[in-house]
Amino acid sequence: MRIIYHLGAHFTDEERLLKCLLKNREVLAQHGVVVPGPKRYRNLLRDTAIQLKGNSATRYTQALILDQIMEEDVADRMILSWDSFLSLPPWVLKDTLYPAAGERVRAFSQIFPEIEAEFHLAIRNPATFLPTLLEKLPNKTYADFIGTANILDLHWSEVIERILQESPGVPLTIWCDEDTPLIWPEVLRAVAGLPEDVALAGEDDLLATLMSGEGLTRLQAYLQSHPPGSIMQRRKVVSAFLDKFALPDRIETEVAMPGWTEDLVAEMTALYEEDVHRIAQMDNVTFLAP
Repeated sequence: MRIIYHLGAHFTDEERLLKCLLKNREVLAQHGVVVPGPKRYRNLLRDTAIQLKGNSATRYTQALILDQIMEEDVADRMILSWDSFLSLPPWVLKDTLYPAAGERVRAFSQIFPEIEAEFHLAIRNPATFLPTLLEKLPNKTYADFIGTANILDLHWSEVIERILQESPGVPLTIWCDEDTPLIWPEVLRAVAGLPEDVALAGEDDLLATLMSGEGLTRLQAYLQSHPPGSIMQRRKVVSAFLDKFALPDRIETEVAMPGWTEDLVAEMTALYEEDVHRIAQMDNVTFLAP
C-alpha cells in the first residue's frame, strides 16, 4: 500500500479535492483506492505524531492506527488530506513560509514508516496568499503578522526543499492554485493514481464556482459533442470558455494590505513566477502545468 498525503496548502483547496474524491468512493474502490473521512484521521494523526516526538511508530501502533482509519482490509492507495499537515494557520509565517514543513511532514510519515508515502501540494502567489492568511488571524495586527519576514523573500521552493530534505526520495507533486481550474481533472487523477480514461463525478465542480451556469452548460455540451483528443486540447477549450463566461468577482482577487502598492504586488507576482519555474526544475518533483 502507498499513503498519499495531500498537504494543502492553506487557501488553495478549501476541501474541494477531498469532497470530490469522497463523492467517487465507489469508483476509486474499484481501483484499490481508499479515501477515509477526515474525522477518522486528522486529530488521530496529530495526537499520534505528538506522542511519537519524531520517532517511528512500532508495528503494533501502525496496525492500531490503520485499523481506526480504514474500514477496508486491503488497499493499494490511501488518500489523507489536510491543509494543516504543514502547519496550523498561526504558524504558517515566521520569517519564512511554513518553517516547520519538513519536520512536520516527516513526523506524520513516521506514523507509518514502513509504508510508501507520496506528497501532493498546491502553492499560491504570496501576494494573495498572505492577505487571505491574515484574514484568518483576526487577533494579529499586520506588524505582528509580518514580523521580521521580508515579503519579497518568501519562496515556496524553500518549503519544498525542507520537505524533500527531511523525506528524501519521496515523490512530490506540485501545482499552482491559480492553474487549478484548467488542470483539475489531472490533479484528481494524480492524487488518486488513476489513468486518464477513468471518469470521475465532479470534474466540473470547480469550474461551476467560477463561471456562469450558461457558460458551464455550453462547455459541457461542447466537450460532449467535440471530445478533446488530448489533455492539452481540453485545457484550451476550458480556457476559451473561462475567458468568455467567467464571473469577474470569482476570478479577480482583491489585495488589501497596509502599505502594499500595485507595484509591490506586481513585483511579488513576478518573483512568484520565477519561483514556480525553479520548482518545476527540481529533482523528485512532478509539476502539473497547464
